Amino acid sequence: MASRYHEVYQDWKDDPQGFWKAAAAEIDWISTSDTVFDPDLGQFGRWYPDWERNTCYNCLDRHVQRGRPGQPALIHDSPITGRQATYTFEELLDEVEAFSAVLADKGLEKGDRALIYMPMIPQAVMAMLACARLGVIHSVVFGGFAANELATRIDDASPKTIIAASCGIEPGRVIAYKPLVDQAIELSVHKPDSCFVFQREELEAEMTEGRDHDLGRLMDEARAAGRSVAPVPVKATDALYILYTSGTTGQPKGVVRDNGGHMVALKWSMSNLYDIQPGEVFWAASDVGWVVGHSYICYAPLLHGCTTVLFEGKPVGTPDAGVFWRVISEHNVVSLFTAPTAFRAIRKEDPEGELIRKYDLSQFRSLFLAGERADPETVNWAIDQLQVPVIDHWWQTETGWCIVGNPIGLGQLPVKPGSPTVPMPGYDVQVLDDAGHPLGANTLGNIVVKLPLPPSVLPTLWNADQRFFDSYLAEFPGYYKTSDAGSIDEDG
Repeated sequence: MASRYHEVYQDWKDDPQGFWKAAAAEIDWISTSDTVFDPDLGQFGRWYPDWERNTCYNCLDRHVQRGRPGQPALIHDSPITGRQATYTFEELLDEVEAFSAVLADKGLEKGDRALIYMPMIPQAVMAMLACARLGVIHSVVFGGFAANELATRIDDASPKTIIAASCGIEPGRVIAYKPLVDQAIELSVHKPDSCFVFQREELEAEMTEGRDHDLGRLMDEARAAGRSVAPVPVKATDALYILYTSGTTGQPKGVVRDNGGHMVALKWSMSNLYDIQPGEVFWAASDVGWVVGHSYICYAPLLHGCTTVLFEGKPVGTPDAGVFWRVISEHNVVSLFTAPTAFRAIRKEDPEGELIRKYDLSQFRSLFLAGERADPETVNWAIDQLQVPVIDHWWQTETGWCIVGNPIGLGQLPVKPGSPTVPMPGYDVQVLDDAGHPLGANTLGNIVVKLPLPPSVLPTLWNADQRFFDSYLAEFPGYYKTSDAGSIDEDG
């Protein structure tokens, strides 16, 4: 089909506020106003000021109320432990309500922070949604981070609680998480009030009297008591989460994501960019500790009424380079989103694609790559082997969703290996020289986005407005600096 991309992008350019007001109709709001964007708020304006809603309600409750209670919402597949579990929307809501009750009982309320340090288990997604239900701001820290990295994040976010698991499991080894949490609390200046630990059967953690709580036991009690917790209304501009960029150089940056714009942009992306329909199975093979895991394991598929896959494994070695195809075949995945690194590893182990042909992939229709450069050799190998569109797209932790991509939901544009294709609505992407002057076609320079930024993009850094300005807005006035280099060709 002919692509509607250029027409849709022009619609946004002609009337940005009208465009994002129409997109916001896909979300259930408690209250709205005539103001879609206030240019005078924050660093470059804020989306949906004075609008109110709850993200967890939009991910779970509304689907239970409107015909999807028995549809699988979350499939957990762990080749590392050999276990699988499926939760329907109704079951996931029950779990999240029990989780919310446990947190509320220990005094967590709207505006508090909770730091989540968990492997790829269902309780990690439940923790995020339970926080969102209460208006508690979550900060997920990748389960592989060491105690000192955890401590810097504890000091920056000053969480009231830490939600952890007893261990993470890698091929051939069990990693004790609790000693890392204890060490991080010892190192940090800020001391959380409490720590919830989900005990995994592979390794039970020792608990500290008075501070540590057995999460599984408390959730069992809350569930048995039929506890229900109403979603707390929050403003669209209230923070949903803080996600720290890796911080290899000095203090990590706490990227703030708001509730309203985040929901609108992610919901828009599922059908228009990824071409996914409600009820279908979508799999982002990432980790909840990274932005892809936040956006496309937890929030976007559930907002859209899809089934999401949570995978605890590796692209190779659990048990072999065919595990991705097994998961796709077994769970009827229609689209996979992963990093190019995964495909380079699979290609190295199975260059002829013999393992691919062991599985029925007839319902699988697209592969999306992001996270680092997708080299043309890997892209072309994937196209040849899978015979589906292989879409490279480019975005950042800061944006929360795609800046430049190939929106197959609007009709696929031609693929040029090495290029992520075209800007999404909301992003006026330009290339400037170091002095801030626009550059012509095919000239390498600084990739920037003209302000204001679209919904979902970070409004600021946690407790660091000046650092946000200095890092992203100061060098090219009127633009957001992506810190990436590139060029725009004659086709845009």
